[in-house]
Amino acid sequence: MVDELTTLCGIDVCAILFSEFHSGPEVWPSPLEVQRIITKFKNYSEYEQGKKKLNQESYLMDRIMKSKEKLGKVQRTNWEMEKSLILFQCLVQENFINTLNTNVLNDLASEINEKLKEITSKMNQLDTNETT
Repeated sequence: MVDELTTLCGIDVCAILFSEFHSGPEVWPSPLEVQRIITKFKNYSEYEQGKKKLNQESYLMDRIMKSKEKLGKVQRTNWEMEKSLILFQCLVQENFINTLNTNVLNDLASEINEKLKEITSKMNQLDTNETT
């Protein structure tokens, strides 16, 4: 896997593995190469080292935050599509609006008011353009 990271990402990677089954650590790719990579890392400033360090907890926290952001975006998109479907169903079936709860109705009313403002604004712009 370390070899794949080096090949795929074009970065210097080494691994030092400690095990109760071996008397000393196992290193990859070779002790000289590992020493070169460690020396290169130590030559970075403390700030640069911090940018390049990653532990499992910080990695997982970063992935969780990115996943939460992605989930929020998908939920907003889904809600927008759902509102469009609900409005369409309200146009097609008169009684459909009676099946909606208060929260959904309030959201739809807000959406309709925003659309009406946009339409009014565009109509005013058209009226202004026609009179000039």
